[in-house]
Amino acid sequence: MATVVEKAQPSPLFRWVVLLFISMAMFGNYYVYDSISPLADLLKVQLGFSDSNLGLLNAIYSFPNIIMVLIGGIIIDRIGAKKASVLFSSLCMIGSAMTTFSGGDLVFMAAGRLVFGLGAESLIVTITTVIAKWFKGKELSFAFGLNLTVARLGSFAALNSPSWAKVLYESWKGPLLISTTMAAVSLISVIIYVIMDTRARRLFSLPEEQKQEKINWSEIFSFKTSFWYITLLCVTFYSAIFPFQTFAVKFFIEHHGLSREAASFASSVIILASMIGTPLFGIYIDRKGRRATLMILGSLLIVPVYLIMAYVPIDPRWMTAVMGVAFSLVPAAMWPSVALIVEEKKLGTAYGLMTMIQNIGLTTFNVLVGWANDTSTVEGITDYSLGMWFFSITGFVGLAFAYLLRRQETGMQKSGLEMGHEELHKFRPEI
Repeated sequence: MATVVEKAQPSPLFRWVVLLFISMAMFGNYYVYDSISPLADLLKVQLGFSDSNLGLLNAIYSFPNIIMVLIGGIIIDRIGAKKASVLFSSLCMIGSAMTTFSGGDLVFMAAGRLVFGLGAESLIVTITTVIAKWFKGKELSFAFGLNLTVARLGSFAALNSPSWAKVLYESWKGPLLISTTMAAVSLISVIIYVIMDTRARRLFSLPEEQKQEKINWSEIFSFKTSFWYITLLCVTFYSAIFPFQTFAVKFFIEHHGLSREAASFASSVIILASMIGTPLFGIYIDRKGRRATLMILGSLLIVPVYLIMAYVPIDPRWMTAVMGVAFSLVPAAMWPSVALIVEEKKLGTAYGLMTMIQNIGLTTFNVLVGWANDTSTVEGITDYSLGMWFFSITGFVGLAFAYLLRRQETGMQKSGLEMGHEELHKFRPEI
């Protein structure tokens, strides 16, 4: 009788190397997204773009994802994360190239951002699903934190490109050439991940990818109440961060009198603080829990910062540092929490649905704040107060959803979000 040889588990080193490459894919993705903000004044001067045009370039990235990320999540659950990651990263590459080689035509440039968005948000959903599957029951929050740190390094590099790539800022096209190169880095990193995952399934004992053979749309509405509170917090919180960054560099130049380099750095402080804070909070969450509590704290921090920046003559880097702490707390607790609430085979759909609703907010606020800035501009001078009020209000609303989540998780229908590692495994031994 033949002897069955039991395969070993993949080593921790192997898992962290997988995390490195899928995080590099996110690095390129984030770089391309944030490549528009440092160009705002050049696009205004050289191409005659208004704030509404600038808002459009990021809004059109988000608009198709109101539907596409849910479809993308379903695609992930149907064909698996490996095939989906190659598909979506290829779209990112094509879209970035379209924007770069648009010739300065707004319609063609926006079309490139649309194609990039079709791939980028679904790629984020794919990578989020991959991390949940490789690290669930292990160092999940820490892994999410490290992933976000590497990803946000892409945003940090993009926002500071006026300093380290200053020679290319003579024209709007030069910096976009870098962004297309970063999209290529993302695609190559995804291909390496696919090779590693395929090899791991031959050599190691890994569960087969769970794929849904049939999508039951009614299941979407059967997700737990905690999932919906997290999703509503997600849309309000991210609507207060990303649309602000669309206009942040221009705001700091015009309202606070900073140079483009200093304004870009001030905007990137949000990213820098979150790069440091997210994995550290991830370690704490893995050990101690308190996920819903930390989401309340993060939501509370962003409520006053926009009004302070609008009305108080203060160095904006202090306020963006506070935003960075909030941008560490909420994502470090929020994204891993979904993996504790939703079945693994439905994770792609859940993350897709969550990101879909998030993109409704991003689309709305990019357009809304662009409109607010244009209508508040007299003789070339913009009063940013109205837009800052919009952002601050989202902070209040997000705080309310974070509070409702914690109340749910400390009541009778809890999922274990407030529990630390040992308590969680006793409460839910299957994890």
